[in-house]
Amino acid sequence: MNVSLQQLKVFVAVARERSFTRAARQFDLTQSAVSRCVRELEDAVELKLFDRTTRQVELTHAGASLERRIGRLLDEIELTLREERAAFDGHTGVVVLASNPVLSSSWVAQGLARCASAFPELIVSVKDQPQSSVLASVEQGEVDFGVVSVAEPLVADQLHAQVVFTTPLHVVMPPAHPLARQAGVAWRALQECALVTLNADAGVRAALELAFSAYGLKRRPVQELGHVAAVSRMVELGIGIGVLPVDGHWPTPGASLVSRPLVPEMTLTTLLVHRRNRSLRPNAAAAWAQFAALADPLPVSPPSPCNIPRKEPHDGN
Repeated sequence: MNVSLQQLKVFVAVARERSFTRAARQFDLTQSAVSRCVRELEDAVELKLFDRTTRQVELTHAGASLERRIGRLLDEIELTLREERAAFDGHTGVVVLASNPVLSSSWVAQGLARCASAFPELIVSVKDQPQSSVLASVEQGEVDFGVVSVAEPLVADQLHAQVVFTTPLHVVMPPAHPLARQAGVAWRALQECALVTLNADAGVRAALELAFSAYGLKRRPVQELGHVAAVSRMVELGIGIGVLPVDGHWPTPGASLVSRPLVPEMTLTTLLVHRRNRSLRPNAAAAWAQFAALADPLPVSPPSPCNIPRKEPHDGN
C-alpha cells in the first residue's frame, strides 16, 4: 500500500470541510488536484471514502471511520511538531527536571521562580524522586536534567555534573540541650545519642555512613524521614537530636531549635546533572542556566575521599 502523508492530510481536510473547494484553499491547490489526491487514496486503500453529488460531499461509513482515526493521528503529529519547534525556540515549551523532595521545597523552588521571571512562556515541571531514581531518569532521558546531593564524587560515566553549592552537616537540638553550649559538636559526641535525620532520598545517609566510618562511631538504628519539618518535629518532641544539612539552600530547621556545625566538617555537594555527550535542548539549556546562576559565588570542589580525615584512635567507648 503506497499512501502519502499529503494524501491523508487532504482527505482529512475534505472530510472536515465537506468541500473539495474549501479544502483546496487550505493547501493552495486546485479543486481538481484535491479530487485526484482523494481518488488516489481511495485506490490505494481500496475503499470508497466519499459519496459525491453536485451539491455536497458526504463521508461513507468507511470514510467516517478512517477520518476519526487518521484525523486524531494527524492532529497529534501536528501538536508534537509544534511543541518541538517551541522547544527549540529556547524560551517556550516544557522542560522536565527531577529532584529529591527536600531540595524541591527549597533551592529548586528558587530556580523555578527565576525561570518563571526570565521566561514566562517556559513551563518547568518538577518530578520529586528518590536520589537514585533522579540519576536513572536523567540517564534514561526521561527528564532533561536533575538535581542531586552527594557526599562523595558522583561516579556515572553517562552523566555530566556541575557543582552548585556545598552544605555542612549540623546537629540540630533544643536550646537547652547540653551540646547546644558548644560552638561546634564533635562527631564522637553523638556516640550515645538517638539520631533523627533525612533518608536516602536526600543523600544524607551516605554522608552519615562516611562519618560513622571515619570517626569510629558504632553503627546503630537512625530514625530517617523524608522532610526537614518531620525531623524538626521529632527533635522538638525529644525523640532524638537531628543531623541535617544547614545553610540557605536547604529548608530551615524548626524555629524552636538551634544548630551547631559538626566537626570535623562533613558536607553534602549539590549538583546539576544531565546526560553526557547529549546537548540539552535550547529551552532546557535556558532553564539549566537559571539554576546554575544560583550557585555559590565562590568556586567549590566536589568532595573526594582524601578530604575525609583519617579515623581517630578509639578511646574504648
